[in-house]
Amino acid sequence: MPTSAPVSEEMIAKQIEQERLQIHLGEKNLEKSTLKAETKAYASSTVYGISSIQELIPHVTEEIEGIGARFKKGQAGVAFKEIQEYISDIEPLVAAGIACKITFDKVFSIKDDEDSRLTNVYDSVGKAVMQECQMRYYERKAPGLLHVLKENYWHKAIGTQQKLTDIQIMMNRNNIHWKIWPNTVRIKLGNVLVDCLLRKSGWFEPFIQRVGRKTQTYLVPTPLFNDLKEGIIEQAKLFSAEHWPMLIEPRDWTATSNGGYLLDEVMRGHDMVRKGNPALIQGENPVAFLNRIQKVGYRINPFTAQVAKTLYAKGRTVGKDPKFIPSTSTLDLPPKPVDIDTNAEARKSWCIEAAKIHNINNQLIRKSCRTRMTMKALERFEDKDVFYCPWSFDYRGRAYPIPAYLTPQDTDFGKSLLKFHREAMVTFDAEDWLCFQVATTYGLDKKTINERISWTLENKELITRITLDPIGTVHEWEAADEPWQFLAACEEYYHCVISGKRNYTSLPIATDATCSGLQILAGLARDASTARLVNVLPSDSPQDAYKAIAELAKPKCPEQWREYIDRSVAKRLVMTIPYNAKFKSNWNYVEQALNDTDKGKGLGVPKEDVTVITHALRDAVFELFPGPTAVMKWIEDEVGKALKAGKTSLEWTTPSGFVVFQKIMKPDITTMDTQLLGKVRRVFIATGDSDKVNVSKHKAATSPNLIHSLDASLLHLSVLRFDAPIALIHDSVLCRATDMSLLSTVVRETYMHLFAENDYLKDFAQQIGAETEPPIIGDLEPSSVIDSTYFFC
Repeated sequence: MPTSAPVSEEMIAKQIEQERLQIHLGEKNLEKSTLKAETKAYASSTVYGISSIQELIPHVTEEIEGIGARFKKGQAGVAFKEIQEYISDIEPLVAAGIACKITFDKVFSIKDDEDSRLTNVYDSVGKAVMQECQMRYYERKAPGLLHVLKENYWHKAIGTQQKLTDIQIMMNRNNIHWKIWPNTVRIKLGNVLVDCLLRKSGWFEPFIQRVGRKTQTYLVPTPLFNDLKEGIIEQAKLFSAEHWPMLIEPRDWTATSNGGYLLDEVMRGHDMVRKGNPALIQGENPVAFLNRIQKVGYRINPFTAQVAKTLYAKGRTVGKDPKFIPSTSTLDLPPKPVDIDTNAEARKSWCIEAAKIHNINNQLIRKSCRTRMTMKALERFEDKDVFYCPWSFDYRGRAYPIPAYLTPQDTDFGKSLLKFHREAMVTFDAEDWLCFQVATTYGLDKKTINERISWTLENKELITRITLDPIGTVHEWEAADEPWQFLAACEEYYHCVISGKRNYTSLPIATDATCSGLQILAGLARDASTARLVNVLPSDSPQDAYKAIAELAKPKCPEQWREYIDRSVAKRLVMTIPYNAKFKSNWNYVEQALNDTDKGKGLGVPKEDVTVITHALRDAVFELFPGPTAVMKWIEDEVGKALKAGKTSLEWTTPSGFVVFQKIMKPDITTMDTQLLGKVRRVFIATGDSDKVNVSKHKAATSPNLIHSLDASLLHLSVLRFDAPIALIHDSVLCRATDMSLLSTVVRETYMHLFAENDYLKDFAQQIGAETEPPIIGDLEPSSVIDSTYFFC
């Protein structure tokens, strides 16, 4: 890549000004979200609420356990005798979680001044405990019915009280009734739990306020907690800065200093290696790779940007499973009946229909958040001649953009807004790759390259129609698998090839590895049979490992389902086997592929038959892929031995020089299951990592992490040999159509060198201290990949 031109002081000043704005807006967003939560009486979801409650719960739990012990001995006093039967049905941890959550919500609520009145806090805590017990009662009495009701009535957009009301109504209709606890019991129960919280924290205290002749007692935060709260918020502000693309090339990373943004205040929380060991020094190649991809310039695609703005203004969603959802794309409420005030039946029917629309609209508003934020980013950068993306590594060496929007790893819509800043001349080869991109994004990604090119040539009329009238043809292009990228590809192909008015191209063209996990394992084991099935070896058409597995498994499947066992049923199972997916998760993938009415075949295959089919598919994998399965088993065994011998972590260096550090300890956690409170039903309360190695997770994680580190290493070395704009999505590469043939050759040559020049599996064995030799079959000649057309396609 050419040496970067000097950056003017004016552009540096503009970048610094932008980063200061990112810091300012981040702080404002934090303040806004905090205020919004407090306005909705949901302070438990704020940064100070989450942090404080996590710290407090173990102590409150301990106090409640002491109360429970005294209850059992009859030492709690006469005043609390009547609540003993009510509190005994709920675990101290759950009671502590409820007490902490409700107390924070009420004390810091600015929704209603009465929320923080002491008796109201007591009653609210007692009521929440009662509701938890009520849901558990339903679960004991009718578990099947409760599951069905949750699936059908619990939308993400509805609140806690509405969820409970829906369940209660339906349970009553099925003659399952819950007896409401007396108000005095709820208040006394809340009193006990809140007092536990006050004694253990010192964060809240009663405050007596006299208005006229009336006296009211409120629960308020103490000065101690106000200071703590302010400190937590100030600390959160340090990490709240928004992360946008940059106006100039990002600062270079070095082995000992941070790169990316110019101001350290924006980079807080973004080390070069995410979740890695900061003491490790990375090799020269990975650092050079990271700095290389940061110097790739981008600009907004004006065509897709204009289409997006027009459709957004119209409130038009796009796609079969829409990811482009304008915030105005909500449905209108049904018209009210003229006699709604006097006709009870008509009023009830209208309320039911209106509730359905409200639920749909609330979900649309939630889903529209990503689109709304992308449109804001578009507005901010569409007039910029060039912008850049700062990147960092995960602990295995894979590269990820730091900004959240307008990056090569964005959604289909977000990616369609990008073009490389540097253009390239349209060659005959480029025309073929533009054909390839059009057909691939439409949904022909499993066809041969020639079939994809032929499809595009046969559909020039469709491409022309879409390009010249994108708004009028939404119904046609939104049917594509990746509608926005398909739209961008149509426009580029039309102007570069059909009309020929554009001599240069800068559209990112993407190619993906074929079963990259199996490709890597085939190279490690030098297993020719696996290599052939995942396109490491040359062939006239792309090999389909998923189809091969399905065909091999069919004879062992129940006869009535054999005709339905195809690549779609096998795909996720085969994809995840290299990453140590176990039988249970494989079973879920197969069951979904066969029985899901939306994403599967909707066949209604019995569970026992799904089990048989899953076993048959897994057996086929082990038969067709002997090298990979042997390597995975060997890794698991050797990791177990190394940990048993006293190792607490694993470390290995990839061929590119990236140092992977894997340390997985057993966390000291307690699990709290709640039925109603919050969006997440299972709340984990972590008290830190223990000193015990998590052997099972180490063994399960090493094979996937080795694969990820090697596919990352492959791209590190490939990028350093490629002198043109390039972007990455994990094991997928993107470049201009003019450069794709060269890039494909570079990747294949790098794979060859990576696995041909040495047996890396032996190096890995030495680095982890393996006791036995790795299982290398040895019948694969890695140099053969040079002629493989479909290694990346």
